[in-house]
Amino acid sequence: MTDDDKPPIGVLDTLRATPTTVRYLLGGVLVNQLGAFVQTFLVLYLTHRGMSGGTAGLALAAYSLGTVFGTVLGGEITHRLGARTTIVAAMAGSAPLVAVLPLLARPGRVPVLLAAIALAGLFAQAYRPAASVLLSDLMPERYQVMGFSMMRIALNTGAALAPLIAAGVILLDWDLLFWLDGATTLVYALLAYRLLPRHAAPEQAPEPAAAPRTRAERRSGGRAAYGLMLRDRAYLAYLAAVVLGTVAYVQSSISLPLEIVHDGYPTWLYSAVLTASSLVLITCELKITAYITRIPTHLAVGVGHLVNSVGLAAYGLAVHSGAFVLFGAVLAVSGLMIAGPSMFAHPATFPAGSKARYLATMQAAAGLASAVGPLFGVWAWTHLHAGFWVLMALVNGLAGVLALLGTKHRADRADRTDTARPDTAPEPVGETA
Repeated sequence: MTDDDKPPIGVLDTLRATPTTVRYLLGGVLVNQLGAFVQTFLVLYLTHRGMSGGTAGLALAAYSLGTVFGTVLGGEITHRLGARTTIVAAMAGSAPLVAVLPLLARPGRVPVLLAAIALAGLFAQAYRPAASVLLSDLMPERYQVMGFSMMRIALNTGAALAPLIAAGVILLDWDLLFWLDGATTLVYALLAYRLLPRHAAPEQAPEPAAAPRTRAERRSGGRAAYGLMLRDRAYLAYLAAVVLGTVAYVQSSISLPLEIVHDGYPTWLYSAVLTASSLVLITCELKITAYITRIPTHLAVGVGHLVNSVGLAAYGLAVHSGAFVLFGAVLAVSGLMIAGPSMFAHPATFPAGSKARYLATMQAAAGLASAVGPLFGVWAWTHLHAGFWVLMALVNGLAGVLALLGTKHRADRADRTDTARPDTAPEPVGETA
């Protein structure tokens, strides 16, 4: 049976085909995200403890820098030691670092505090490539994009509920916020150790006939893998799309509030936008993903970025009516649901020997853009105002073109490889893991 002859993928079909270990993995991601308070509340917490705004901003920059390096490091450790070991080590290392931050948040301990925050960011994000690799190894190939969509839903659900939990915790004690963060991280480490498999797929086990490689050989292999990645123009175009698209995406939470206040609207309008966007994203993404898996990946990412760009451009009309804010938010989140799952899953299509590194570089690029995007957005909005949203629409449109080219080139190359090996039997659906 060819891909064209297979029945369309449905939500219920995906849920039934999801292995138990993937359910454990996604549950752990949700638990961890529910307690992820550091990056969101770090600036408020440090200023509450009497530190200057400059110190608080520097601490946030240290955390963001740590997440970028942590993602790359997590991909390398996943490649060498395996996904479960990486997740357990990252979460077990992150828990005490986060829990100790209230003890270090004092004016006389700023250098130690910054070092601990940077390490906390490093450990906190090191698990992400491992979780993505494990998901791609365990989920049947036919449901790969749907599986990554479920991971996005787990992350978004946690991100939507975490501020509500934090609002109640802060009323009791600010320090409890970070202790709870450390506790949920430790719970994730224990869940991963007890429930996730040591080896996700047979191909990850070492070959009996292969001699163990020396440290120099492993380093040489790593350099060769990254060198090959740097020569892959299609993947570099995809990474550029991730960076530009993320810079444009974060403006919905950074520059849009500035626009709403500048245009004289009440602050509840932004709260309504956040609530509506979160509800639509959490409840509709899996169903929309079921439809976009029926079309080519490059077409999905191209259409998604186009819809998102129209939504960003609509924010520029907010000065005329608040309805454009809600209209733009609906289009922006719709474009994200159309393009996001395929973009998120794309690095998992690379061979098992390099998949962890490709996933790590994608997530590191997104993390770097998330750190730089707010700085660029505030500066550009201050100078351009309404014209800023036209610029963001163009930036996001360019991201869509690059994403389309990168994913289409990858698909064409895979098709040529399959055509060159007609004697290779197709892998049965459901036997990937």
